Amino acid sequence: MADYEHEHVRVAVIGAGFGGLGAAVRLRREGVTDFVVLERASAIGGTWRDNSYPGCACDVPSHLYSFSFAPNPDWPRAFSGQEHIHAYLEKVTDTFGLRPHIRFDSEVERMTWDGEKLRWAIETKSGSLTADVVVNATGPLSDPKLPDVPGLDSFPGKVFHSARWDHDYDLTGKRVAMVGTGASAIQIVPAIQPKVGRLTVLQRTPPWVMPRADRPIGGLERKVHRALPLTTRMRRGVLWGIRELQVQAFTKHPDMLGVVEKLAKANMAKAVKDPELRRKLTPDYRIGCKRILLSNTYYPALAQPNVDVVASGLAEVRGSTLVASDGTEAEVDAIVFGTGFHVTDMPIAERAVGADGRTLAETWKDGMAGLRGTTTAGFPNFLLVIGPNTGLGNSSMILMIEAQLNYLADYLRQLDVLGGRAALDVRPEAQDAWTHRVQERMKRTVWNTGGCTSWYLDAAGRNTTVWPGTTSEFRRATRRVDLLEYDVVRPAPAAAEADSGPGATAAVEAAA
Repeated sequence: MADYEHEHVRVAVIGAGFGGLGAAVRLRREGVTDFVVLERASAIGGTWRDNSYPGCACDVPSHLYSFSFAPNPDWPRAFSGQEHIHAYLEKVTDTFGLRPHIRFDSEVERMTWDGEKLRWAIETKSGSLTADVVVNATGPLSDPKLPDVPGLDSFPGKVFHSARWDHDYDLTGKRVAMVGTGASAIQIVPAIQPKVGRLTVLQRTPPWVMPRADRPIGGLERKVHRALPLTTRMRRGVLWGIRELQVQAFTKHPDMLGVVEKLAKANMAKAVKDPELRRKLTPDYRIGCKRILLSNTYYPALAQPNVDVVASGLAEVRGSTLVASDGTEAEVDAIVFGTGFHVTDMPIAERAVGADGRTLAETWKDGMAGLRGTTTAGFPNFLLVIGPNTGLGNSSMILMIEAQLNYLADYLRQLDVLGGRAALDVRPEAQDAWTHRVQERMKRTVWNTGGCTSWYLDAAGRNTTVWPGTTSEFRRATRRVDLLEYDVVRPAPAAAEADSGPGATAAVEAAA
């Protein structure tokens, strides 16, 4: 059993990706050192640790896809690869002294709110502990999603998800199927096409693909950034500003995106000369309804003679034969799934038990909901990093994460001001009002009106994923905690008297 059995901490952070590490840094900067980061793996990095597939890179510019409090003047490319982003997170971990706080191989199996002691009881694979506050930073892109395909279990070849790439399996000369054409697939296809014998791409819905303005960042340029930190901040500011200006087209005036569609079609026509292949690759929905993908190599790879594009999803597996929904068959040696993640049905939600004894998954059975994307009614002192309606369709999620970290910092300050043992629980009417405002704004966005089915939508077709505004708006909305939106929870006097901590007497007085 781990040496932290029955340990109590002020804050327990779950996950050591961008969100969890950012929360840890913010806690230290706020003077909070009584916290742990519970990480299920044996290394930090989250998504950028797990996704190591060939060609993996970010589709947000490097200087914007990094913390404002930890600028990196040494990004080697305008759009950095997985290895560079993971190395950046390792550097952040060491620079801010986070390693002593991280508990590796400590996957959370259960979190239960104790209404008497006003704390969370947390069970992990490495031991148990309690915490006054939980910050869930597992993220929506942490648990791969595999489709339920008849016959897949009997496939004799190799099968893996893009986020669990098997680097020991050599694809050279193999007949490979790529299932899915999302953000991961458009990077994998060009990376493996030259080495495989035959590549079959099963495409349920074609994506819109724009050119990627990637380039190496030269030594002189990086030297200037190191010598003049202001230039790094200015570069970040320009990248941010451009994306803020784009938001209107996504959220209020989707018809403006027609011009962008023409550019995307021109990008395709430049690389794909076969009219039949162009027909397969041309989407029938408004650009932006699904995330716009960036690549200079995807279309050229699809046009190669060893690639077949099947404009239909995978319906069945019969031995080594894959059968698409349109009846097309392909014999393959390996199947790579680029089929996304459990975004609106995160497994961690099944492991958090709130004040009424229900899990977060049960509470969210009709759709994810939360106040300001960060807290949820019935789950006191439980904060989400990248919670409901905090996703972005055109900018950097690091901006949203930092906004939520501002909210976390003020949340802890409010608990300090309240004094004694206290918890904050979202008032259902405040959460409902926030959710109503967000959903009303969502009605006119391209994500709801663009004519596509995307992972932004839950099983009921409700968009509980994306933020329908600018990052500036969200930062203002999460700048501080409004106590009028919360009920202040105190322990019952008997429970407070039983508390052996030094603040027990004060807690009793505050609760009386």
